[in-house]
Amino acid sequence: MSLILPTPASPLKIGTRGSPLALAQAYETRQRLGAAFDLPEDAFEIVVIKTTGDNRAMIDADRPLKEIGNKGLFTKEIEEAMLKGEIDIAVHSTKDMPVEQPDGLVLDTFLPREDVRDAFISPTLSSIHDLPVGAVVGTSSLRRRAQLLNRRPDLKVVEFRGNVQTRLKKLADGVADCTFLAMAGLRRLDMKDVPATAISPDDMLPAIAQGTIGIERRSDDNRTAEMLAAIHHVETSQRLAAERSLLAGLDGSCETPIAGLAQVQDGQLHLRGEVLRPDGSEAISEEATGALEDGAKLGQSMAVSLLKQAGPGFFDWR
Repeated sequence: MSLILPTPASPLKIGTRGSPLALAQAYETRQRLGAAFDLPEDAFEIVVIKTTGDNRAMIDADRPLKEIGNKGLFTKEIEEAMLKGEIDIAVHSTKDMPVEQPDGLVLDTFLPREDVRDAFISPTLSSIHDLPVGAVVGTSSLRRRAQLLNRRPDLKVVEFRGNVQTRLKKLADGVADCTFLAMAGLRRLDMKDVPATAISPDDMLPAIAQGTIGIERRSDDNRTAEMLAAIHHVETSQRLAAERSLLAGLDGSCETPIAGLAQVQDGQLHLRGEVLRPDGSEAISEEATGALEDGAKLGQSMAVSLLKQAGPGFFDWR
């Protein structure tokens, strides 16, 4: 049976959040699908869906994500729309995605990975190491908070949410001396004017799946599965198999400081993982190397080892 492609009269509906970065990721997905099948832009429809995590009042109030909910904050409403047939695919920042998808949905397409590093954002400084004793740093990420306090216990960390423009305004208003974003987001938005310096993963190991776009679909939608296969990036999926398996084994959520990065080196998969106490008082890290096809096993075994070293209560809030 030949593939029935979308048309302007019957477009493929792409669900996304409405933030500038989310839209940029949806546009990239549209562009790649259009190029793969020689389709015009209007053979696709971008459908913007507001999620719980986009609540303006909670962003402005800098409420911690752990108080609002878990990783489903940025996905629940989009997934509900897909299950109802209101959209055909959903484009996500993979680091926002729970490891388990709802029944009837599958996340198995990934675009080529962008820069994995975190970005240090400051109009006057260029590194964590340049921060004076007792400096105020702003972040809503429990991972970054724990990593910063582990390396620099003298720092004061304040809750800091919002898009790039919101965060830059807060810095200008003196709320904090610096903040942090993902380099991938800045690059996808072509924000060359942001005072950003990439942080080496040796100083700040990134979030699981940072820099990757994941595309979710209905598990019984064979046409969409065939279309998405044309833009799927195999190496990215191999790296994510290890990272997301590590996350699953650690039972990771927005309430647990976990970092991980898989890279392909000399034809093998090299995985680094780190778990931290929420207050930054202790960090446990590990590295392992294995075959490309064994990423999931590599992540699982590392999770077991890290949990054994951490012991009970390691992630408890103090």
